[in-house]
Amino acid sequence: MSILRIPNLTKKEKVTFALHFQYSLLDGVLAGIVALNEFVFVKSLLGSGVQASMLFQFGTLVFILLIFFNGLLNSIKNRKNLLRITALATRIPLFLLLFFPRTQDALTGNSIWHLLFLGIFLMYYLANPVIFPNINQLLKNGYSHQNFGKLFSLASTANRIVMMITTLVYGLLLDSNPFFFVYAFPVAGVLGIWSLFLLSMIPFSATETHRPLPGVINEMKSSVKEMLLILRTNIPFRHFETGFMFYGFGFMGSFTVIILFFEQALGLNYSSVAFYRNSYNLLAIGMLPLFGRLVGIWDPRRFAALSFLSMAIFLLSLLITNYFPQHFEFLNIRIYYALFAYILFHGVFAATMALSWSIGSAYFCSAEQAGVYQSIHLSLTALRSIFAPALGVLFLQLWGYTAAFAIAIAMLLIGCIIMYYSEKKWPLAKPSS
Repeated sequence: MSILRIPNLTKKEKVTFALHFQYSLLDGVLAGIVALNEFVFVKSLLGSGVQASMLFQFGTLVFILLIFFNGLLNSIKNRKNLLRITALATRIPLFLLLFFPRTQDALTGNSIWHLLFLGIFLMYYLANPVIFPNINQLLKNGYSHQNFGKLFSLASTANRIVMMITTLVYGLLLDSNPFFFVYAFPVAGVLGIWSLFLLSMIPFSATETHRPLPGVINEMKSSVKEMLLILRTNIPFRHFETGFMFYGFGFMGSFTVIILFFEQALGLNYSSVAFYRNSYNLLAIGMLPLFGRLVGIWDPRRFAALSFLSMAIFLLSLLITNYFPQHFEFLNIRIYYALFAYILFHGVFAATMALSWSIGSAYFCSAEQAGVYQSIHLSLTALRSIFAPALGVLFLQLWGYTAAFAIAIAMLLIGCIIMYYSEKKWPLAKPSS
């Protein structure tokens, strides 16, 4: 195993990695199923483009809670119970999918099933504001600075492999039965609970000073003030988040457009969508160890700019496919020649963004501040998610695919420029440990 080639790992790092690795495997199954969620909603459940953008939006919109409750979460010392309660409250609703109809006749018009599906996954995504900051806090506490990126990339590689296999199998099963999701999600619920219980077992010693639990209103004010103070005083981090704001508008604004492009413009089946997802994830798996080493060497802003640029290029390949739709069929999979560039550069994007978005904020602060910084990062993600997904669908409806993709590409390039400028003007000091 690659971990054996990382020298001088402490006992704490080994225990943390073992639990983090197991969590990543189980979470990979969950991610592989959820990866096709919007496509399932449009193709099997006959949901609208606007509803599909809402489904995607939920995954990031929930982070807006961190603006108000970041301080409240930090004052909770028992991370284990917090994660376990979150697991039960947000994963058990997935069992309701068992009661969904197995025919599209019951899904026409403004079906109540569409609303129930959206409600279930709003509840599912409400776990993220608890999980993501805690992962950063737990891992930053358990890994040394020099091994943080390396060990995180190994766990992420395993996560990608499992996700890729799950997506492939799930796509094939959906092609044979478009309503197979009613069986897949209850299984995902069990695995989701199990994975978070494993995550909760990572050793954690609170080093920050915990305030007595104040009133909710005062805690909200304190949380917002702390976030604003960090953004005002930490200029490199502020630039990092500004660049990510433009990236977020490009990514979120194009996500649902890509789903509709695959379904309506290209007419892809589940196997074809799974093929493209697995192809770029396979490349990402191969590149994650390399980028896991670079993320600790490069300035995080340069690393993010590489990710933004790779996404701009894969969106350009989609735009080209709209005008040059030459393709061939293989094993019920429709393969477009122009989408080979999509696979290549989406692979680079998937590998780099898995690291940059998840742990990039941690390189701007001390270990005890990692959870706070990631909360700021996620809160800003939520703010842009209020507008970006709907704007992408609106641009598509007003001007078509070309304009929607071109606007997203422009946003990404602006993000690259901001990151490059910031790194040149405000370089980061190298940490001593």
